[in-house]
Amino acid sequence: MGTYVIKLPDVGEGVAEAELVEWSVEVGEMVAEDDVIGAVMTDKATVEIPSPVQGKISWLGAEIGDTVIVGADLIKLEVAGEGNEAESDDEADAEPEEAPVETPVPVAVAAAPATAPSAPPQGEALKPNTTGKVLAAPAVRKRASFLNLDLSQFSGSGPDGIITHEDLDRHLLSLKSSGGVDLTPYEKPQGAETTEVKVIGLRRKIAEQMSRAKSRIPHITYVEEIDVTELEQLRQNLNASREEGHPKLSLLPFLMRSMVMAIEDQPGINAHYDDENGIVHQHKGVHIGIAAQTDNGLMVPVVRDVQNLGLWKSASEVARLAEAARDNTATREELSGSTITITSLGKMGGVVTTPVINHPEVAIVGVNKIETKPKWDGEKFVPRQTMNLSSSFDHRVVDGWDAAVFIQRIKSLLEKPLLIFS
Repeated sequence: MGTYVIKLPDVGEGVAEAELVEWSVEVGEMVAEDDVIGAVMTDKATVEIPSPVQGKISWLGAEIGDTVIVGADLIKLEVAGEGNEAESDDEADAEPEEAPVETPVPVAVAAAPATAPSAPPQGEALKPNTTGKVLAAPAVRKRASFLNLDLSQFSGSGPDGIITHEDLDRHLLSLKSSGGVDLTPYEKPQGAETTEVKVIGLRRKIAEQMSRAKSRIPHITYVEEIDVTELEQLRQNLNASREEGHPKLSLLPFLMRSMVMAIEDQPGINAHYDDENGIVHQHKGVHIGIAAQTDNGLMVPVVRDVQNLGLWKSASEVARLAEAARDNTATREELSGSTITITSLGKMGGVVTTPVINHPEVAIVGVNKIETKPKWDGEKFVPRQTMNLSSSFDHRVVDGWDAAVFIQRIKSLLEKPLLIFS
């Protein structure tokens, strides 16, 4: 019998590590060639790992939620034959031969000078993360988590920016000497029953993206009330006469068309900000991300080239992509490449929200719930349907005035929806 080691393969161009999100096997289990043994998640996709040989699982190299570097040992199997485990491992375990014993000859020697103690490590703050990736071994991640240190903001001194224990040591000394951030370890409350839920997979990706957005983007949020009474009447009439096969129109297609028309006047809103190089990339195509809640967490499928779509086609694409996100069949292309995002909680939308921008975009439009309120028409109070738009902008590249002009243009179109068709 031999041992066959399966290492984490190269799962994509430029990917240096992946998060283990699923084991399909257990220690002691027999697997056949090509059986799936587990799955890992990268920034780009979830990838299943097959077994290249038949054998019995003898060792699992990581726990669910651990980050594994490409090329690291992932799993070991007992196989017929010699396997592929390096012979040097056995040689390293062999005991060295005993050296011959020589009788010491007493000689007069001068007292050796005391060895100078090695210099303590010097403090040096971690460098900012310029790639958006977190490269660190599981042990380093656990230590950073214990210290309440968000590694997504930093890059280390190792290959490709891998963060090491030595990097953490120098960073902590730097913080201590400067009286910086308090890194008091998290202490679980005593005497209270708690359930520990490990943050893994998509939930971890969401956490990292939100941390990146809030730490790098100075947000400004602008809230405006919209009278959607006429819009709701038009929407109901269109739905009542819609052709077979067309989905029902929600508010979103009208908002999407309004955003396209507002962007024509302000192309700087439909943009990405490369803050590392100080460049704003303005996009001709309006690719709107629609934040969708799924059982696995928040996903943002993308409706592409909305400037070329009508109301019904926009509605069809929103429905199709939302379903794909919910049943986990959306492709990588359908979940990336947005230039501006809409977020809506529907009837649970609240009165006001403070949406977090989808980095590296510069704007996000938040839809709040529709309410019926009494409004003064100059002579009397009349019932009107209203809702708020709560929208956030990257204040580095979008001034408050420009944000207000953009939302006011959308407001004018939604309140007089026939203008959308002009």
